[in-house]
Amino acid sequence: MESKTFKIPNISCGHCVMTIEHEISELEGVLSVKAMADTKMVTVDWNEPACWGSIEELLKEINYSPEN
Repeated sequence: MESKTFKIPNISCGHCVMTIEHEISELEGVLSVKAMADTKMVTVDWNEPACWGSIEELLKEINYSPEN
């Protein structure tokens, strides 16, 4: 299992959190997604076939780009 915690600067409310959690959890191989509006932090746990590249790409597609 791989895991990554990262910041998404434009998380502003519970709707943002729900959107991120829903969209990322749909990726095959994603085990869990936890986003927090107050800290703007997201933690994702995954196994193959998911990878950080596919997670990051999806976040960019839905306009929640992770901070580098």
